[in-house]
Amino acid sequence: MNKKFKTGLLLAVLALVFAVTGCGSQEKAAPKVLKVGTDAAFAPFEFQDESTKEYVGFDIDLAKALGKQMGYEVQIQNMNFDGIIPGIESGNIDIAATGMTITAERSQKVNFSKPYYKSGLAVVVKADNATIKGFGDLEGKKIAVQIGTTGASEAKKIKNAQVREFNSSAEAFMELKAGGADAVVNDLPVNEYYIVKTGAKDAKIVGDVVSAEEYGIAIGKKNTELTEKINKALDELKKNGEYEKLYLKWFGKKPPQA
Repeated sequence: MNKKFKTGLLLAVLALVFAVTGCGSQEKAAPKVLKVGTDAAFAPFEFQDESTKEYVGFDIDLAKALGKQMGYEVQIQNMNFDGIIPGIESGNIDIAATGMTITAERSQKVNFSKPYYKSGLAVVVKADNATIKGFGDLEGKKIAVQIGTTGASEAKKIKNAQVREFNSSAEAFMELKAGGADAVVNDLPVNEYYIVKTGAKDAKIVGDVVSAEEYGIAIGKKNTELTEKINKALDELKKNGEYEKLYLKWFGKKPPQA
């Protein structure tokens, strides 16, 4: 074996080593993926933009901000609300950002982050309805709700109420508009957004807000490490002003002081 051949062979081996090392570096640099489940029919928290067909909303922006803070690539998966917790339990999604109220029953199945939004339930009726003035007037009435929500649970407690469950809040409002329901029971910010979108012509909110609620990011019960990461990232977003920026964008006001 002559000297030139040895040198050429050495260079070829070195090139192969660098190529393999380079591939390994690229694999290590691949971003971690965070699969986020949401029911994109709950504006202004999550919905599909009619023009771009992209999923948008406060929860969508918050999930992306949390992912960026933690160094994750966020993938949004749209699904029915009542299938989200099973999706977390099966591992099909990592977390849920979907206006989910923290409850004792849900906490038996999933972990929740620190609360990120305070809400409550409100009643929506047609603009010309003068008989229903709040929750106290819903006895025996036809009530439209979104399946699996706390609004649905609360409506079912009302004496003799005929509760109809729909896959989305939009469908519940359509039922009200069509005259198939006397009222819709849903989260206050969702109701407010609907009123704004309709220009307050078709419907109105009546009565007091009841059942104070807090939303949380839902995470797998055993995934305590991810729960800690999300809580830390949420704290950081509140400190650096990003959370307030998103809140202003979607609700037109600053978040309430803790």
